[in-house]
Amino acid sequence: MCSHYQALKERDRYWRLFGVEPPSDPGRADLWPGYQGSFIRCHPHADVGDEAVPPREGLPGLFGLVPHWAKDTTITRHTYNARSETVAEKPSFREAWKNAQHCIIPAEAFFEPDWRSGKAVPTRIARADGEPMGIAGLWSVWKSPQGERVHSYTMLTINADAHALLRLFHKPGDEKRMVVILPPQRYQDWLQAPAAHSMDFMQPYPAELLRTGVSN
Repeated sequence: MCSHYQALKERDRYWRLFGVEPPSDPGRADLWPGYQGSFIRCHPHADVGDEAVPPREGLPGLFGLVPHWAKDTTITRHTYNARSETVAEKPSFREAWKNAQHCIIPAEAFFEPDWRSGKAVPTRIARADGEPMGIAGLWSVWKSPQGERVHSYTMLTINADAHALLRLFHKPGDEKRMVVILPPQRYQDWLQAPAAHSMDFMQPYPAELLRTGVSN
């Protein structure tokens, strides 16, 4: 499961790769659950036919989905990843999944522990071509007791037991998991996909298109 990732901070690359301006305060570079990062979703008025309305928007949000019924944002410690196999049933995620609240999480890389030496070695995983990755996620909005609207997001994950690269990570005996990295040509398809087609996007990213490096 991915609890640590490196956000995309360069505004020009954010625009070039994802076709949208990042939020004015996109958060930290190194992100853990509960930290503020950024995500991309369809603009809520993209279908009104006004050329002045962009198809997508970049928003700040907490890493870890906060459902509308949560009492506070500490739930982010447990909701930063959503398993594709159970996302439609879990109370924290099922509403966002049912309503196709799809988003893309721009990332330079994510980190997983390599246990092959007998101890956890933090390892950075990125695209082999050096470009940022777009991770498939779900977004939500929560109203705080003070009336503030707080956006949040979670990364979708799939089983990686048979993946040539991601099966090498996590403790021996644990199920291997990986985030869903979207092919760039399918970004808009994912954002616009109805709930009935969400599972079509839950596919592994080719191992040969990824590279690893020991995290400092």
